[in-house]
Amino acid sequence: MGDMFRSEEMALCQMFIQPEAAYTSVSELGETGCVQFRDLNVNVNAFQRKFVTEVRRCDELERKIRYIETEIKKDGIVLPDIQDDIPRAPNPREIIDLEAHLEKTESEMIELAQNEVNMKSNYLELTELRKVLENTQGFFSDQEVLNLDSTNRAGGVDEATAQHRGRLGFVAGVINRERVFAFERMLWRISRGNVFLKRSDLDEPLNDPATGHPIYKTVFVAFFQGEQLKNRIKKVCTGFHASLYPCPSSHNEREEMVRNVRTRLEDLKLVLSQTEDHRSRVLATVSKNLPSWSIMVKKMKAIYHTLNLFNMDVTKKCLIGECWVPTKDLPVVQKALSDGSAAVGSTIPSFLNVIDTNEQPPTFNRTNKFTRGFQNLIDAYGVASYRECNPALYTCITFPFLFAVMFGDLGHGLILVLFGAWMVLSEKKLARIRNGGEIWNIFFGGRYIILLMGLFACYTGFVYNDIFSKSMNVFGSRWFINYDNSTVLHNPSLQLPPNSSAQGVYPFGLDPVWQLADNKIIFLNSFKMKLSIIFGVLHMVFGVCMSVVNFTHFKRPASIFLEFVPQILFLLLLFGYMVFMMFFKWVSYNAKTSFQPETPGCAPSVLIMFINMMLFKNTPPPKGCNEFMFEAQPDLQKVFVLIGLCCIPWMLLGKPLYIKFTRKNKAHANHNGQLTGNMELAEGETPLPTGFSGNEESAGGGAHGHDDEPMSEIYIHQAIHTIEYVLSTISHTASYLRLWALSLAHAQLSEVLWNMVLSLGLKMSGVGGAIGLFLIFGAWCLFTLAILVLMEGLSAFLHTLRLHWVEFMSKFYEGLGYPFQPFSFKAILDGEDEE
Repeated sequence: MGDMFRSEEMALCQMFIQPEAAYTSVSELGETGCVQFRDLNVNVNAFQRKFVTEVRRCDELERKIRYIETEIKKDGIVLPDIQDDIPRAPNPREIIDLEAHLEKTESEMIELAQNEVNMKSNYLELTELRKVLENTQGFFSDQEVLNLDSTNRAGGVDEATAQHRGRLGFVAGVINRERVFAFERMLWRISRGNVFLKRSDLDEPLNDPATGHPIYKTVFVAFFQGEQLKNRIKKVCTGFHASLYPCPSSHNEREEMVRNVRTRLEDLKLVLSQTEDHRSRVLATVSKNLPSWSIMVKKMKAIYHTLNLFNMDVTKKCLIGECWVPTKDLPVVQKALSDGSAAVGSTIPSFLNVIDTNEQPPTFNRTNKFTRGFQNLIDAYGVASYRECNPALYTCITFPFLFAVMFGDLGHGLILVLFGAWMVLSEKKLARIRNGGEIWNIFFGGRYIILLMGLFACYTGFVYNDIFSKSMNVFGSRWFINYDNSTVLHNPSLQLPPNSSAQGVYPFGLDPVWQLADNKIIFLNSFKMKLSIIFGVLHMVFGVCMSVVNFTHFKRPASIFLEFVPQILFLLLLFGYMVFMMFFKWVSYNAKTSFQPETPGCAPSVLIMFINMMLFKNTPPPKGCNEFMFEAQPDLQKVFVLIGLCCIPWMLLGKPLYIKFTRKNKAHANHNGQLTGNMELAEGETPLPTGFSGNEESAGGGAHGHDDEPMSEIYIHQAIHTIEYVLSTISHTASYLRLWALSLAHAQLSEVLWNMVLSLGLKMSGVGGAIGLFLIFGAWCLFTLAILVLMEGLSAFLHTLRLHWVEFMSKFYEGLGYPFQPFSFKAILDGEDEE
């Protein structure tokens, strides 16, 4: 957890790598994943960089792999999962072999695909011809054919003369079914009704040879008279993409032709089957290595992309790169560079030098699988400034606890625990799910958050003594009613008076008898409202105190006195005092006290007392009671309010005046230092660059330097911050009342579901009652999961997120940094899998 307290120290490094060892060295750095490179060729076009040829070569390899993968998926072959044995980046020699292998495989696949399309096209044409011959049997009459043939033979004239004398010609073919009606209408128009069209829909669809999609077609025969009309019909068929086939008029000739077509179809089907088997064998062989090839090409492409960020020195014998490295990982980077040089047998080692800079480094918080989810919640608001205090460390506890205050139910919390525990215990198996969807990825990424939220919800549900809107009498109720049975029978809706308890306090949580009391809502409202204010003020006080950690680290002691002290005084003397009075009221006013001013009926309202404190007014107490809880309370309240009011100008003017005076002193010191500096430079000395660590006040912590900012803007900004803090102290305290509101709403919804759904089934009897209870229990479970667990859980989660982002983190967190994005093969591969 020490790494999470604040972001890690970063170092700007400059590395010098020999060209022959550059590929292997960057490959080793990509495996470690702890270096963020900077682009030293910003002004160079992407197409003019040194390794652009290699990048294009990798793009071509990726294109071939995508083509082969598409063909494999088209055949339904499942690619193996290689998460446990991820290959390293290939050597340059392996790249040549891989390129040749992919080239050969792609050429073979293209040739097989083209041959398959050609054979399927022939198969489709023969199938259509067979369908035409089979379906046109009913279109022709043998008697008509014989008559037409005999007339033709007797006349001894040509076809044109025969058509002129009355013989009809015909055209047969196949057309897509959706074009039939337009085709028929067009034939009627061009022939003015002199074309007789007969058609028959095919029962089974045909397959497109290119795409494999089903095509529904219709066989047609168009009878006409005249050569001119025949040409027109053929043009219309061409326009509607209809396939025309020869169809003999003789029945015997058609039968003979059908037999020949069927024989050719059987032969072609056999060839297609053999082609499919050969294609499947080739794809099955390639599929075993394709995932490894894909990863190797992606790594190789990432390496050359990174090498394009390097700059070549003047002698063209060395590659120079700059990168951000966590100081803890400097030995790891050194080892990676030495391993890269040793892999190629380079005699000249690579160098890594740490250089000074005034540039703000990236923010890097080292996380594990438990803390990563909480860190993502913080980064969604804004990445922390460099070395700024990280709220994720405390969010690991405060987030599930505040969620549980709103979601306090032992039963519902147990559901979350079971769901979270299932994801945690099966995380290795569930992590392999690739196509789970965005919602599943969110749930799985926050599995530890869900588990903790469920555990805390079980705890608060035990405190509230609430399990599916019912209470548990674990320790035995401490309440009894001081009435006889006749009084209870005549007035069953008795309230529970505070002094009816005579056996002490319930050991832990709420007494289960409150579940039966008519004044339960009044009691729970008061209890949960006070709890929400107490937790809210403590949360905000902790946030303000965390600003001291930042001020101390960034060496700004003046900000502790000018910002933290007035802020914490304003918060504690007003709202901290209100929280103190809640505890004082609980301790001072006891149900067993017989002294009149200290009975529960005389207990003053803390809210009314706080309003009177702010307005300097009094409210007359009831007869026999005191207005204040102790004698010095009115004077103490006036002092607190006056000190709180004095904190406002303290916050408003303290920091601007401090900056104004320090500027005058700095200007005077710079004037004297300039004279001394001129003397030193005259002696031939060179001034050293200022390191980042010595100037953190101006560059770190969200850029707190005000050297170039006019004083008018500083006054305006400080006025805005002061007004914002004063108003937000009030509004944020009221905002924590959402803890009470959502807790009450959750409990009431749970009670409504029990009374209006499940209790109906419990009141039934007999066999029908058992069946009804089974159905009603299913509906109650469905509503509980959908409404109380999912919807109410999501609502409580969002409200908890708002309390952390706005009410807690605004007290000390700036979030003006930028994330550390190292060159990592694992991150590249995981990112592409998510896409």
